Amino acid sequence: SQAIVPAVVVPCVNIFSEIHCLGFLALPAVSWSTSLLVIVGYIIVCAAVFGGFVMSGGHVAVLFQPLELLMIGGAAVGAFFVGNNSKSIKATMKALPSLFKGSQYTREMYMELMSLLFDVLSKVRKEGLMSIEGDIEAPEASPLFSKYPLVLADHHIIEFMADYLRLMVSGNMDAFQIENLMDNEIDTHHHEGAVPAHVIAKLGDGLPAFGIVAAVMGVVHTMESVGIPPAELGILIAKALVGTFLGILLAYGFVGPLASLLEQKLDESSKMFQCVKVTLLASLNGYAPALAVEFGRKVLYSTERPTFAELEEHIKKSKSK
Repeated sequence: SQAIVPAVVVPCVNIFSEIHCLGFLALPAVSWSTSLLVIVGYIIVCAAVFGGFVMSGGHVAVLFQPLELLMIGGAAVGAFFVGNNSKSIKATMKALPSLFKGSQYTREMYMELMSLLFDVLSKVRKEGLMSIEGDIEAPEASPLFSKYPLVLADHHIIEFMADYLRLMVSGNMDAFQIENLMDNEIDTHHHEGAVPAHVIAKLGDGLPAFGIVAAVMGVVHTMESVGIPPAELGILIAKALVGTFLGILLAYGFVGPLASLLEQKLDESSKMFQCVKVTLLASLNGYAPALAVEFGRKVLYSTERPTFAELEEHIKKSKSK
């Protein structure tokens, strides 16, 4: 059983409709979009750091040092271009907007995928492998694929599925050879998808060092001004220390978590390929379409995995389309 944490009763609004707030807050029931979590997380980081500084008697204005930000940010951007080839840079730029979007790999998406697989395998079982040749050559024009717009919109998974169905139609490869080829392709997909996360993580790792560089430059400027009054000297030292503060804050409070989020999104996308792989291999080994799809259902994460009854109902509805 899950522990229930006492909390203050708060009014529920639309975006928190899944939070149970009848005197207790059931934490596992919270379901927020990724973009909202990123924004809320950033707000919490800023509120905790700057709020604590203000509560201790500090002045926020002293932390605003545009030149320190220029040195840290400019050096980080320069190192980003030096340390990555054009392919990695393009992949990273393409991946950044996805950080502020919700996951497309929902329960509905998986149910559409498994319903499509069931329809394809049922057609193969009834009419033979050659009957799907036209469908896999032009999935966009196929009445079979067009019933499932969410899956059809993901050209990566459609290409993956069509390629291996085409190999099945050729009849020249056994299940072990196809499985090995699938594993290699999924591994390649995972390595390519990991590039943006790796690049962002490396960028975050370098920010504290660039913060130290900015701080050292501030100290050098301070040492040039040792003849000024102590009060003014203290201001220069404080400005120099802000560089170290900003480098560490940006690294661990803002950039580093984005790399972790990219890795999670990559793992989600890999589940689609694994579902297709397991289902097609089960069919190749002689299992009926309904049982082959059940194999695919079992590899999904429990948070998105539909129940057997939900999938069965979805397949029945798709048949009536």
